[in-house]
Amino acid sequence: MLKLRLVQVDVFTETPLCGNPLAVILDGAGLTTAQMQAIAREMNLSETTFILPATDAAAHFKVRIFTPRLELPFAGHPVVGTSYVLATEGLIPRPEGSVELRLELGLGVLPVDIACADSLVTQVTMDQRPPQFLDILPKTDVAQLASGLGLSPQDITDTGLPVQLVSTGLPQLMIPVRSLAAVQAIKVRHGLLEAICKRYETHSLYTFSRETITHSAAVHSRLFAPLAGVLEDPATGSASGALGAYLVYHRVIGGEASLVHLENEQGYELGRPSRIFVEVTRQGSTITRVRVGGRVVKVLDGTIYV
Repeated sequence: MLKLRLVQVDVFTETPLCGNPLAVILDGAGLTTAQMQAIAREMNLSETTFILPATDAAAHFKVRIFTPRLELPFAGHPVVGTSYVLATEGLIPRPEGSVELRLELGLGVLPVDIACADSLVTQVTMDQRPPQFLDILPKTDVAQLASGLGLSPQDITDTGLPVQLVSTGLPQLMIPVRSLAAVQAIKVRHGLLEAICKRYETHSLYTFSRETITHSAAVHSRLFAPLAGVLEDPATGSASGALGAYLVYHRVIGGEASLVHLENEQGYELGRPSRIFVEVTRQGSTITRVRVGGRVVKVLDGTIYV
């Protein structure tokens, strides 16, 4: 029987029991893929990560990411949370100022910036892939999508924005909704949503409104990932990066600025408020860099036996 160290953190919050919980297995080297998937199913969180020795010389560590149902090549809150654990557990140096960590993921090596002050990790910020702006849904699919969310088609189309697949590492469907009340009133019909996900080869449906609960946030969001076994995610870093790129690309936020910062609020409907910080860099009409970050807090330290 294997005895493995487990640390659980809440990501995109500084308040315990808020944000998005993440289980991190500190030494996954002795596990098979089937064992990792079984542990993720046992933890029953949106994601569980496993730290392994890097196989790419450009990386410090390799990280594998699992939902309760499948492995992902990339995700936001698992990268941010795992980086925090690596720093706070003494597996990488933690100098004053910041340190760059490079993680080997399923889609390649990505840099992560870890900011420190007074020997504490104050924020973790990851780079994502430059965005790809993919399919825009036709009216018939928007109507099906609206029905699957318990909305009217007008709740979406009245925004004047497209429902579009955007990827900063994972293709995710950006779904504009005309009001905060409509986002909060969403009632999911999984069969209809699963059909849309399969048609566009995505796990993630990201609904958002420009109306927010907090004054500091620029957008309020909810994410549903039925094919990944995640009914609703409290805070989604990868989708936040795609959303930030979408909002800048369609000139919803930022105007002609070359560097745009925004805050995304998520998780309120689940009782887990989350704050996700997004930075988008643009040269002319081309978005060249997307970064996503936030705070992390440790909530659990234990042992798992396999």
